[in-house]
Amino acid sequence: MAEPMRLRAQAAGGNATVRVLMSHDMETGQRKDAAGKLVPAWHITEVSASHNGKTVLTAEWGTGVAKNPFLQFTVKGAKAGDKIGVTWKDNHGDTRTDEVAVT
Repeated sequence: MAEPMRLRAQAAGGNATVRVLMSHDMETGQRKDAAGKLVPAWHITEVSASHNGKTVLTAEWGTGVAKNPFLQFTVKGAKAGDKIGVTWKDNHGDTRTDEVAVT
């Protein structure tokens, strides 16, 4: 199972700024290992975020995203105590979901 995401949501002026650091190796499938063999592709393909259970962000990612990707976005109308959830899925079918309360 993947490591937990580092997830923070801070309210300010009727909105919340959400910052997410995902732990994932994000292999493109184009790099070679020490033996000269291609390292298989392994990367996040889908990311979604929710505010109190309602989807507020969806994204499709490819191989061009860096290792341990960072994502920041703003949720309008979020206030302290609301729940923000973030889910990712990779091309091997692994998924990870984490949730945090807005502070």
